[in-house]
Parts: sequence; C-alpha cells; structure tokens
Amino acid sequence: MQKARKSCLVKKVKAKGKKVKFTIDVPAAGKVMLAGDFNAWKASSTPLRKNRKKVWEKELVLGPGRYEYKFVVDGNWMSDPNNQDRVQNSYGTENSVVEIA
Repeated sequence: MQKARKSCLVKKVKAKGKKVKFTIDVPAAGKVMLAGDFNAWKASSTPLRKNRKKVWEKELVLGPGRYEYKFVVDGNWMSDPNNQDRVQNSYGTENSVVEIA
C-alpha cells in the first residue's frame, strides 16, 4: 500500500506570502485546473502541469489566510483526495481547505 501524499505543500516566501504547491495524481487526465478563493473560482485561470512522474502540480504564492479550493479534472469539479481538511459548500459538495499562517 502506497503512503498518501499531502497535496498542499507550504513553504515560506520572503515578504510576499508562502509558496503552496497543489498536486493531484490523476495520470490519465487530459487537463487539470485549480479553482478557489485565490482566483475567484475561475476554473480556467489556473492550469496545472504534469510533471515527470505524471502527477499534476501548480505552485502559487498565497498570503496569510484560509483558502477553499477544488480541482477541475477534465471538466469535473472535485475536492482534493489527499486533503481531509474540507468544508461543505452551497452546492451540497465539499471544498478542500488550506490555511496559511
């Protein structure tokens, strides 16, 4: 059994905020986007790229605060499967949450 990876990696960035790396392991996907509080929930504005290990990733610099987000995998909205920090949204599904100190 493979150990689950936390999909939001947070690193400090000088004076601007912190780098947050969002990742999702869906190697068969053709297109993965990231939508959340940080981009006004625009599903088309933050694309992820597939790395050599075929894991989709995107690094953002975020200021302190609490952010809700979802992945959009080939047009299907989904919460982060590797992040159990979630909240109910107004659509009856869950958003993933990342908090930056």
